[in-house]
Amino acid sequence: MTEQLLDTAQSTTITRHPALMSLDPLVGSWTILGPGHEGTVTYEWMPGGHFLVQRVHLTQDGHTTQGVEYIGYDADSGTLRSHYFGSSGDLLEYTYEITGGELTIWFGQPGSPACYRGTFDESGDNATGAWTWPGGGYQSTMTRAHS
Repeated sequence: MTEQLLDTAQSTTITRHPALMSLDPLVGSWTILGPGHEGTVTYEWMPGGHFLVQRVHLTQDGHTTQGVEYIGYDADSGTLRSHYFGSSGDLLEYTYEITGGELTIWFGQPGSPACYRGTFDESGDNATGAWTWPGGGYQSTMTRAHS
């Protein structure tokens, strides 16, 4: 029985879904600035390359939040979905899309009225955009931190 399980595990090597490669521009450490908020986020590939992990440390309107987000390919929806776990107990879901230098992050499903839309500059080291939702939002700039 154990031998069968090993054979099955070895024969089902999972290849990284090509859609995940669209997230490569996010990899690295970023400084986040905007009216009323600042902080850092770091994106790195989990070993195996099936999940992009974001670590968040932000201060917004005097409140500090930390969190970890796991972004991967969801075969059921055909989208890049994430789960965010925040220091205040938040468990949130997002959908990511990067196309032609444009980053969109929807709260929940694509088409949600709550989303971030940003544009990378030619160098890929800066992105400017805004989080918006019905009745609110804010501008935000991401700048890649170079060591």
